[in-house]
Amino acid sequence: MQKTYKILSYLKNKYIIAVLVFLVLIIFYDRNDIFVQIDRAKEVNTLHQSKAFYQQEIEKTNKELNALESSNNAIQRYAREHFFMKKDNEEIFIVDSVAPAPKP
Repeated sequence: MQKTYKILSYLKNKYIIAVLVFLVLIIFYDRNDIFVQIDRAKEVNTLHQSKAFYQQEIEKTNKELNALESSNNAIQRYAREHFFMKKDNEEIFIVDSVAPAPKP
């Protein structure tokens, strides 16, 4: 019983009421409230993940570029794989990997 009186006496203090009202306004009604901050943190995490992905892609592309700059065989292989180029005495077969049709 005495604890409740003690708590009520603190709540009657105008400074504590002002601080509580201020905290409620800042946490829930501000332009940058807690929910906006959570959304921004999620967005930052996704941006960090995409940054890491693109850095890996850049490294992979740079390795491929270095290989192409150093070797004629690499240039020929790249042209055959990506542009379907061929030599005069070669034939190209393009095979699509399609799942077999179900039997009726």
